Amino acid sequence: MSRLTVLALVALLAACAPVGAAVVTPVLSTKATPLAAVTATPETRPNSSPAGTPSPSASAGATAARETATASRNAVPPPTTPPSAGSPLIAGCAVLPANNVWNRDVSSLPVHPRSASWLASNSASTVKLHPDFGAYPYGYQLQLVDRSTPRVAVSFYYPDESDAGPYPLTAATPIEPGSDHHAFMLDKDTCVLYELYDVAWNAGRPTAGSGAIFDLRTNALRPAGWTSADAAGLPIIPGVLRYDEVASGVVKHAIRFTVRRTDRSYLWPARHQAGAASDPSLPPMGARFRVKANVDISRFGVQAQVILRAMQRYGLIVADNGSDWFYQGTTDGRWTDALLSELKSVPASWFEAVDESSLMLDPNSGASR
Repeated sequence: MSRLTVLALVALLAACAPVGAAVVTPVLSTKATPLAAVTATPETRPNSSPAGTPSPSASAGATAARETATASRNAVPPPTTPPSAGSPLIAGCAVLPANNVWNRDVSSLPVHPRSASWLASNSASTVKLHPDFGAYPYGYQLQLVDRSTPRVAVSFYYPDESDAGPYPLTAATPIEPGSDHHAFMLDKDTCVLYELYDVAWNAGRPTAGSGAIFDLRTNALRPAGWTSADAAGLPIIPGVLRYDEVASGVVKHAIRFTVRRTDRSYLWPARHQAGAASDPSLPPMGARFRVKANVDISRFGVQAQVILRAMQRYGLIVADNGSDWFYQGTTDGRWTDALLSELKSVPASWFEAVDESSLMLDPNSGASR
């Protein structure tokens, strides 16, 4: 029996499961989020037009355009064939198509001409990478939902660049502790990902800074200039390390990370900027970095090598402003202190910026050559 046939049978069985089951949060705590020390610098979301962040007040015309764009992008297409072997999987859902730029090997692409200045601007010669995840309360929590999960309207501080929803947000949805208060929900029936920034449940009258909805079966990007739950306007979960994929021996996607200062521009596939200055020596949102090919990772343990190999092959993508060289993973008690200690020893000087412009087929699509 072929791999595609097996995947199709698995998807069919999942679709036939009874609806109405309680919302599932695998390996993740759904208890109330306690106040905790924040390991990353809070993201800066300037509210002025030059920085690209929308004004809280929207004109009627802008609101209508936003609702039309949201409805068009959020329409759920008919079921597709099983995902190719090139796509990472979560709960049977392909995390973007195999040809999506997040899932593309960039190990053979040329070095970006601004690589040296971008590295210097974020202290690569002296800083080591920081794995910003571990057991609760560290890391991001993804909640699995389904068609039966109630949907709720969310009131946004930045409605002009938020998807109207509704969102499968409930009182049980884990909300990130600290400053950013992200929430992530994946509908395993439709493979639609919901992401919220600065969300509060408010006894069933939820508010959030911004919200974005992504159909993981497509290469659709947000409209140019739109933020998301991340400053770069990108989805967050596709760039987050998950323990299960590391334990399987292969990570097949780029990894999201932060730097303190970025340029007031963005590179494909990013859609939004939140830069500190108009300065080409600073990396823009969407800039991609990889571990150099000549770096020897053999001294590391097996799981650390899996992560470093992904950094050589798929690289890191600048997705937000925060502490330099912090990268993200899911909340999971199986991340060991030994592994995290190994990962904290990786110098940023091992990296170089990548010119991935040759991969772009369409500036408004995440599909790549």
